[in-house]
Amino acid sequence: MRIFALASLSLALAGCSVFDGLGKGRAAPGPSGGSDLATEFAPAVSTTALGAAGHSAAALDKTSEAEKAAALAQPTAAGERELGKAVVALGPPAETGLWVQSVLVSSKGQGRVVAPNGQSLAVELRPGSGGALMSLSAYQALGLSLTSLPELTIFGG
Repeated sequence: MRIFALASLSLALAGCSVFDGLGKGRAAPGPSGGSDLATEFAPAVSTTALGAAGHSAAALDKTSEAEKAAALAQPTAAGERELGKAVVALGPPAETGLWVQSVLVSSKGQGRVVAPNGQSLAVELRPGSGGALMSLSAYQALGLSLTSLPELTIFGG
Protein backbone atom coordinates (compact mmCIF):
# COMPACT_ATOMS: atom_id res chain seq x y z
CA MET A 1 0.00 0.00 0.00
CA ARG A 2 2.86 2.37 0.85
CA ILE A 3 4.53 1.66 -2.48
CA PHE A 4 1.34 2.54 -4.34
CA ALA A 5 0.95 5.80 -2.42
CA LEU A 6 4.59 6.79 -3.02
CA ALA A 7 4.38 5.94 -6.74
CA SER A 8 1.18 8.00 -7.11
CA LEU A 9 2.72 10.97 -5.31
CA SER A 10 5.88 10.78 -7.43
CA LEU A 11 3.89 10.80 -10.68
CA ALA A 12 1.67 13.64 -9.52
CA LEU A 13 4.65 15.82 -8.54
CA ALA A 14 6.48 15.07 -11.79
CA GLY A 15 3.61 16.63 -13.75
CA CYS A 16 3.74 19.85 -11.73
CA SER A 17 6.70 21.20 -13.69
CA VAL A 18 4.44 21.65 -16.72
CA PHE A 19 2.33 24.15 -14.79
CA ASP A 20 5.24 25.84 -13.01
CA GLY A 21 4.92 29.60 -13.35
CA LEU A 22 1.24 29.75 -14.25
CA GLY A 23 -0.41 32.70 -12.55
CA LYS A 24 2.94 34.46 -12.07
CA GLY A 25 2.67 36.61 -15.20
CA ARG A 26 4.15 33.96 -17.43
CA ALA A 27 2.13 32.40 -20.25
CA ALA A 28 1.51 28.69 -20.34
CA PRO A 29 4.17 26.80 -22.27
CA GLY A 30 3.09 26.14 -25.83
CA PRO A 31 4.49 25.07 -29.17
CA SER A 32 6.18 28.43 -29.71
CA GLY A 33 7.46 28.75 -26.15
CA GLY A 34 10.71 27.42 -24.79
CA SER A 35 9.13 24.34 -23.30
CA ASP A 36 10.21 20.72 -23.43
CA LEU A 37 6.74 19.77 -24.67
CA ALA A 38 6.39 18.17 -28.07
CA THR A 39 6.31 20.70 -30.87
CA GLU A 40 5.94 18.42 -33.90
CA PHE A 41 2.68 18.08 -35.75
CA ALA A 42 1.51 15.74 -38.47
CA PRO A 43 1.79 17.16 -41.98
CA ALA A 44 -1.38 18.50 -43.57
CA VAL A 45 -3.37 15.95 -45.53
CA SER A 46 -4.83 16.96 -48.86
CA THR A 47 -8.20 15.51 -49.75
CA THR A 48 -10.55 15.59 -52.70
CA ALA A 49 -14.30 15.75 -52.89
CA LEU A 50 -16.02 12.39 -52.62
CA GLY A 51 -15.93 10.63 -55.95
CA ALA A 52 -13.50 13.09 -57.52
CA ALA A 53 -10.80 10.49 -58.00
CA GLY A 54 -13.11 7.45 -58.25
CA HIS A 55 -15.28 5.92 -60.92
CA SER A 56 -18.94 6.66 -61.49
CA ALA A 57 -21.52 3.95 -60.90
CA ALA A 58 -22.39 4.02 -64.61
CA ALA A 59 -18.77 3.28 -65.52
CA LEU A 60 -18.69 0.26 -63.20
CA ASP A 61 -22.05 -1.15 -64.32
CA LYS A 62 -21.33 -3.59 -67.17
CA THR A 63 -24.90 -4.96 -67.47
CA SER A 64 -26.71 -3.57 -70.51
CA GLU A 65 -30.05 -1.77 -70.33
CA ALA A 66 -31.55 -4.58 -72.45
CA GLU A 67 -30.44 -7.21 -69.89
CA LYS A 68 -31.92 -5.16 -67.06
CA ALA A 69 -35.21 -4.68 -68.94
CA ALA A 70 -35.43 -8.42 -69.65
CA ALA A 71 -34.82 -9.23 -65.97
CA LEU A 72 -37.50 -6.75 -64.90
CA ALA A 73 -40.01 -8.18 -67.39
CA GLN A 74 -39.39 -11.86 -66.59
CA PRO A 75 -42.56 -13.53 -65.29
CA THR A 76 -42.79 -15.44 -62.02
CA ALA A 77 -41.40 -18.97 -62.42
CA ALA A 78 -43.54 -22.02 -61.67
CA GLY A 79 -42.69 -23.64 -58.35
CA GLU A 80 -41.13 -20.48 -57.00
CA ARG A 81 -41.40 -20.00 -53.24
CA GLU A 82 -40.63 -17.15 -50.88
CA LEU A 83 -37.32 -17.72 -49.09
CA GLY A 84 -37.74 -14.73 -46.79
CA LYS A 85 -36.90 -11.06 -46.40
CA ALA A 86 -33.44 -9.58 -46.15
CA VAL A 87 -32.01 -6.11 -45.79
CA VAL A 88 -29.39 -5.81 -48.52
CA ALA A 89 -26.34 -3.63 -48.96
CA LEU A 90 -24.44 -2.80 -52.11
CA GLY A 91 -22.07 -5.63 -53.03
CA PRO A 92 -18.64 -5.28 -54.63
CA PRO A 93 -19.09 -3.17 -57.78
CA ALA A 94 -16.44 -5.20 -59.61
CA GLU A 95 -18.69 -8.30 -59.50
CA THR A 96 -20.87 -7.73 -62.54
CA GLY A 97 -24.30 -9.14 -63.30
CA LEU A 98 -27.67 -9.25 -61.57
CA TRP A 99 -27.22 -11.17 -58.33
CA VAL A 100 -28.16 -11.31 -54.65
CA GLN A 101 -26.10 -13.05 -51.98
CA SER A 102 -27.85 -14.07 -48.75
CA VAL A 103 -27.91 -16.64 -45.96
CA LEU A 104 -31.48 -17.40 -47.09
CA VAL A 105 -30.03 -19.10 -50.17
CA SER A 106 -28.61 -22.60 -49.75
CA SER A 107 -27.29 -23.19 -53.30
CA LYS A 108 -26.54 -21.11 -56.37
CA GLY A 109 -29.48 -20.76 -58.75
CA GLN A 110 -31.98 -18.45 -60.38
CA GLY A 111 -34.54 -16.50 -58.40
CA ARG A 112 -36.29 -13.21 -58.04
CA VAL A 113 -36.34 -10.29 -55.63
CA VAL A 114 -39.13 -7.82 -54.95
CA ALA A 115 -38.09 -4.34 -53.83
CA PRO A 116 -40.07 -2.11 -51.42
CA ASN A 117 -41.25 -0.09 -54.44
CA GLY A 118 -42.98 -3.25 -55.79
CA GLN A 119 -40.60 -3.86 -58.68
CA SER A 120 -39.60 -7.46 -59.31
CA LEU A 121 -36.22 -8.46 -60.77
CA ALA A 122 -34.89 -11.85 -61.90
CA VAL A 123 -31.46 -12.42 -60.34
CA GLU A 124 -28.86 -15.07 -59.72
CA LEU A 125 -29.15 -16.23 -56.11
CA ARG A 126 -25.89 -16.92 -54.31
CA PRO A 127 -25.41 -18.46 -50.88
CA GLY A 128 -23.69 -16.17 -48.44
CA SER A 129 -22.77 -15.60 -44.83
CA GLY A 130 -23.39 -12.50 -42.78
CA GLY A 131 -25.26 -9.57 -44.28
CA ALA A 132 -27.05 -9.82 -47.62
CA LEU A 133 -25.48 -8.13 -50.64
CA MET A 134 -26.88 -7.12 -54.03
CA SER A 135 -25.04 -6.21 -57.22
CA LEU A 136 -24.66 -2.66 -58.48
CA SER A 137 -26.59 -3.58 -61.64
CA ALA A 138 -29.50 -4.97 -59.61
CA TYR A 139 -29.62 -1.81 -57.47
CA GLN A 140 -29.79 0.34 -60.58
CA ALA A 141 -32.33 -1.90 -62.37
CA LEU A 142 -34.67 -1.60 -59.38
CA GLY A 143 -34.17 2.17 -59.24
CA LEU A 144 -32.74 2.09 -55.70
CA SER A 145 -30.35 4.64 -54.25
CA LEU A 146 -26.86 3.14 -53.95
CA THR A 147 -26.69 4.30 -50.32
CA SER A 148 -30.00 2.74 -49.28
CA LEU A 149 -30.42 -0.50 -47.34
CA PRO A 150 -33.71 -1.82 -48.74
CA GLU A 151 -35.57 -4.82 -47.37
CA LEU A 152 -36.13 -7.23 -50.26
CA THR A 153 -38.35 -10.27 -50.48
CA ILE A 154 -36.33 -13.11 -51.98
CA PHE A 155 -37.94 -15.88 -54.05
CA GLY A 156 -36.23 -19.06 -55.24
CA GLY A 157 -37.01 -22.44 -56.72
